[in-house]
Amino acid sequence: MPAPTATRAAVLREHGEPLVIEELPLPEEVEPGAAVVRIGCATLCATDVHIWSGAMSWPGMLPMVLGHEMSGTVAAAGPGTLDALGRPVRAGDRIGWSESTCGHCHGCTVLRTPVACAQRGYGFTQRADAWPYSTCGLAEYAYVRPGALKLLLPDDVPDTWAAAAGCAVKTVVHAYGRAGGIRPGAAVVVQGAGALGLVATAMAAASGAGTVITVGAPAARLELARGFGADVVIGLDGTPPERLGQVLEATDGRGAELVLDLAGAPGVAAEAVDMAAWGGTFVVVGSTGPRPDPVPMGTVMGKELSVLGSLNGDIGDYHRALEFLRAFRARFDWNAMFGAPAGLGAATGALRSMSRLDEVKAVIHPWLP
Repeated sequence: MPAPTATRAAVLREHGEPLVIEELPLPEEVEPGAAVVRIGCATLCATDVHIWSGAMSWPGMLPMVLGHEMSGTVAAAGPGTLDALGRPVRAGDRIGWSESTCGHCHGCTVLRTPVACAQRGYGFTQRADAWPYSTCGLAEYAYVRPGALKLLLPDDVPDTWAAAAGCAVKTVVHAYGRAGGIRPGAAVVVQGAGALGLVATAMAAASGAGTVITVGAPAARLELARGFGADVVIGLDGTPPERLGQVLEATDGRGAELVLDLAGAPGVAAEAVDMAAWGGTFVVVGSTGPRPDPVPMGTVMGKELSVLGSLNGDIGDYHRALEFLRAFRARFDWNAMFGAPAGLGAATGALRSMSRLDEVKAVIHPWLP
């Protein structure tokens, strides 16, 4: 079957405005190592909401197609297209993929860290009016570049899980890797009760943490966090000293050996440093943009804290994310994170719903009305 030459897509042309359903061209030839994928579903990320609203923006980014968490079925594959494990990728295969890397910059060759690639190409860096036009999830078809590392998906992994693993879940996997894992019996504070916070809560519980504390809002998400293994949940209706007091009470006055910022809200860093135990680790995961956030450096020094940054993840993290979801499917209700599927025409409403915190993860099936 020949590769499709065009696709319907929901295009963001102005921040904060409704997405526009348009027809975009697809490359006439599929390059070696590339694929055209019929999108099965896209799961929206908080970053999509930030870009849509304009909270995250840079010159020249629009127009663009949102949705960088997606999975689908290969409609056409270029010559020699393999997945990250060396398996042939053919039409009819269901795949997920990670962002594109160049393979020859300092980050790729010297640091050997795909996340450090100077040309790292995430979906939201692709303009919708420039080749290859459609590389994201809010479209019927996406062009998956040769440099995007792909994985054939196990049959028992639903499309929604595979899509969310492409950003949210692999980001959490990468963050715990940066922290060196979780010491059995350690106290863990997860700041944020969105998709990343819920997955981080589950991962802490599954890894043998002694006390898992999730801080966030609204109340419905904190209730989800309990189902994902949180021993203690703390809302945002109190003051920072009150939240600190609750953490200290839950940890016998010591604080948490590991604190993860998965919220990125103002003041989170200062609270994290206060909540951390002496010799603990604070991992910054949720912050975006150049906005400064004051941190009490004297406390960092006095507690001898380790402060680490963690940026998304790579294909290895994606593979581990899929395996984590599979391994703990009987313990955690992953489907509780996802909203009811909606079509491209309802994508703007889904973004608005997520911005109001009405949904943890909106789901777009591009082939629905």
